[in-house]
Amino acid sequence: MGMKLKVKNENLKIMNNPKKQNLLHRMKIAKGHLEKVIQMVEKGDYCLDIIQQSQAVQSALSKIDNLILENHLKTCVRDSIIAKKDIDKRVEEVIEVFKKR
Repeated sequence: MGMKLKVKNENLKIMNNPKKQNLLHRMKIAKGHLEKVIQMVEKGDYCLDIIQQSQAVQSALSKIDNLILENHLKTCVRDSIIAKKDIDKRVEEVIEVFKKR
């Protein structure tokens, strides 16, 4: 199944509070869109309307991924480069995530 990434609890702590709040806000928006998709399927709404709402979920999740990746590159990866420690490991972690897309 590929490399299992180890996530340290302090990684998101590095994210400053406004960024974390923005991330959580976006996650709640994505959750709301997904709940809407579920309701639409349960009610038997028009297929293309369901797809359009599903695409909103996917778009919101993509934006969340981009924010998390940006934070990771600007903190964890940058810190490894500055410390000249685990650089190849950090780069490989990012590559593995993108291989799964």
